[in-house]
Amino acid sequence: MKKAILLLPRDSRDSIYSAEQVAEIGKLVELTDCCDRVGKLDELRPVLAETEIILSGWGMMPLEDEFLAAAPRLRAVLYGAGSVRGFVTEEFWRRDILLTSTYAANAVPVIEYTLAAIVFGLKRFLQAAALTREERTFRVPPGVKGLYGAKVGIIGAGMVGGGVLRRLNDYHVETFCTDPYLSEERARELGTRRIDLAEMFRICDVVSLHAASIPSTAGMITGRHFRSMKEGAVFINTARGQIVREGEMIDVLREGGIFAFIDVTDPEPPERSSILYDLPNVFLTPHLAGSAGDEVHRQGDDVLEELRRFLSGKPPRYPVTRDMMEWMA
Repeated sequence: MKKAILLLPRDSRDSIYSAEQVAEIGKLVELTDCCDRVGKLDELRPVLAETEIILSGWGMMPLEDEFLAAAPRLRAVLYGAGSVRGFVTEEFWRRDILLTSTYAANAVPVIEYTLAAIVFGLKRFLQAAALTREERTFRVPPGVKGLYGAKVGIIGAGMVGGGVLRRLNDYHVETFCTDPYLSEERARELGTRRIDLAEMFRICDVVSLHAASIPSTAGMITGRHFRSMKEGAVFINTARGQIVREGEMIDVLREGGIFAFIDVTDPEPPERSSILYDLPNVFLTPHLAGSAGDEVHRQGDDVLEELRRFLSGKPPRYPVTRDMMEWMA
């Protein structure tokens, strides 16, 4: 049997990998739990010398020269979370080591959160609930549009944005997308139309952000975009706060003409004095859109499947390559 280690902090291990999943992994490989040795390279050296597969997740150690030199037999790193930017290095890319990520598994709850936010935003669900509680009667808040015939804009057509677009094909909405990597053919497959960012903010009833946080997207969404939105339009951010010029967004939100579902901020969480906590047209959640609770075990299932494929010589479902880092979160 090939030799593998679990290498991630204990709390991450318990979140991602259920006891049943760990037991199943143990049937496939000779498994050593190294959760208590994360960050302690000297303690890891004896086991790394024989390790062929690393199963990991949030809190993975950086794969630097010294680490890689201690693991000469390493052939695969199966990462049970999304972005790998926190631990991959140039040294790692020079080695012929398979890297996979469970970004597809983590995309599922983000897609579901986004669809709910689109429906709730256009129904003024949150404002209606607040009115009902405060006035102790039923009154529909002004500006309710509903989903039928709405124009929905998606920024980024990756795993999450593309998934949202596919799901929206089941609704009576018109969708638009902006993504520099989206071809006309791919847009047709997703049932959407390509437009530029400025036009999207001007014409859409909902704009949902799903771009990766990379240098080229930092501060990409500005106050000018928010100020061009239609009265009562909805903005959703489940990507990263750094993509939005937050102060400029807040200036427009203060005026009350648009609504926002904000799951990520910069910094995260916002300072305690931030008005985002108080604005009645803002629904602020604590980076909740991604996997939470039992949803996280979907990532463990994906790692287990990638392990089976690796051991049987099948290609991985969700590999991560050096070229992907140009556009991937």
